[in-house]
Amino acid sequence: MNIKKILFFFLFISSYIVSAQIEETKLDVLITNTLKTFEVPGISVGVLKDGEVVYAKGHGVRAISNKKEMNKNTLVGVASNSKGFTCFALAMMVDAGKLNWNDKVTKHIPEFRLQDPWVTAQFTVRDLVTHRSGLGLGSGDLMFFPENGHFKVEDVINNVKYLEPQSSFRSTFEYNNNMFIIAGEVLKRVSGLTWETFIETRIMKPVGMTNSKASYNRVKDKSNIIEAHTLADGKLEEIPHDWSETANAAGGIISNVEDMLTWAKFLMNDAVTQSDERLLSENLFHELWQLQTPLTVRKNDSYNSHFKGYGLGWFLTDVKGGYKQVYHTGGLLGTVTQFTMIPELDLAIVVLTNQMNGSAFNTITNTIKDSYLGYEDRNWLEKLGKSNTEWLAYNDSIKASVYGQVKKMKNSPIFPENNMLTGTYTDDWFGNVIVSESKKGLTITCENSITLTGQLLPYNATTYVAKWNNRSYDADVFVQFTFNKKGEAVSASTSYIAPITDFSFDFQNLELKKTN
Repeated sequence: MNIKKILFFFLFISSYIVSAQIEETKLDVLITNTLKTFEVPGISVGVLKDGEVVYAKGHGVRAISNKKEMNKNTLVGVASNSKGFTCFALAMMVDAGKLNWNDKVTKHIPEFRLQDPWVTAQFTVRDLVTHRSGLGLGSGDLMFFPENGHFKVEDVINNVKYLEPQSSFRSTFEYNNNMFIIAGEVLKRVSGLTWETFIETRIMKPVGMTNSKASYNRVKDKSNIIEAHTLADGKLEEIPHDWSETANAAGGIISNVEDMLTWAKFLMNDAVTQSDERLLSENLFHELWQLQTPLTVRKNDSYNSHFKGYGLGWFLTDVKGGYKQVYHTGGLLGTVTQFTMIPELDLAIVVLTNQMNGSAFNTITNTIKDSYLGYEDRNWLEKLGKSNTEWLAYNDSIKASVYGQVKKMKNSPIFPENNMLTGTYTDDWFGNVIVSESKKGLTITCENSITLTGQLLPYNATTYVAKWNNRSYDADVFVQFTFNKKGEAVSASTSYIAPITDFSFDFQNLELKKTN
């Protein structure tokens, strides 16, 4: 065999391996087993290859209460997968000459302030959407999470100046939702449309996302929509939808597998719609998928990646053989989603779930992706199932230890009298936290986030545990008090008990000073 034939042979084999597709029946079985392994009631999955939908199905149920089947049209909150829409919308305004990525935020929102005046003056629209503000992971998310709080967009803009930086400006990637909320306000001010109206009329409608809405409250027909679920104290429970309309620009979109595949097809067609309408210039679309903020690739990366980082609304990395991967995940209380594209393979994978376990979507996405990249079966279900079990057990052991200590300390004489703790404690951005006494003991209530209320249980001489009444939050925290010479509490700080606590319940940002 001559060298040309050998080269052709290897090119043929390589092409065949890369284009291989996991069998539909095997994928069905995988998803069914994923539901069981991770206790997820329902999952819908879509795969787009070479411009064609090769898989679009729902498995399991939309809600454990009604047992209605999940299908490809079932609506799910895609959460932070909305961020790609926000950046696309901003890019359209750049295209229209109404905005520049390097505009100072104060040009469009004069009242915008951060703690450092120099950072405020230098902070650009690009900085809003690249997670390099210097604020900590999830900093300030309690302004919109959980739902039913009193904070509006203008409150977010006003309050970010009180948030303490965790690193220097532009030095570190730290995921931040509030900057995207402010980016949504920039879009509103330069376009004259609300973020929701712009997303639906200027993007979703021309793209062909006929069943999607920019927020939960804009969905009129809820006959085929999920209910959220989570493990509350180890038991699977159905919980109410939870997302504040204030944060729509960071994660408000409601969609389904079919529409998200339509979005993927549009993006991989270079931002040209099915009716040949270009919504964004080639140069600006290209910029969305360029690295802005670098991230570290693990030494033993599963996909032999060489780089990783965040672009404009998208995570970016390379996978086996140097293929660029553009992706994002999203999480709400009781829902997690994953959206993955490998444009050079013309491949997109969408996984939408109604339980907040990321191991489930990683199992499915990785298995599908591996089949197209030519990896042998790496049994992601077994691997991630094992690590998930160990992770839950580890967190449960921490909680058990903490509440074991609480039980031991019950009726201990070392604690101060309750009246030494009761009163109003105020944080500059979060507002009032009220410690009061009831027949059952001390209670804690967050005035601006009315669903955050619970018991305050003694842990040691200066520290209590806030045990929230809503167990689905899985976010109990230590509350450590400081006292004056009279033994009266004058301030308090908070920190989570177990690392499973979602970063959006970032109680570590609170600096509570007793004001009454």
